Amino acid sequence: METTIRLNPRTKEELDAFRQYKSESYDELVRKLIYLAKLAEKEPKLSQKTILEIKEARERIKKGEFYTEDEAKKILGL
Repeated sequence: METTIRLNPRTKEELDAFRQYKSESYDELVRKLIYLAKLAEKEPKLSQKTILEIKEARERIKKGEFYTEDEAKKILGL
């Protein structure tokens, strides 16, 4: 079952900016945010270095600078 929710335009813009890839659905985004919120409750102390590394990784993904699973296996000889 699906439902519709109302969002402030600014909230929608921020969700759109949080996408890791263009076709990522809002359901995926909300689930990701729920996961991160739960993780923050369990492990609240991420270092600034870790936060920076996560941001950098997300930017590389947005730019398409990553290996697919098959490419990684080939590189590693698996």
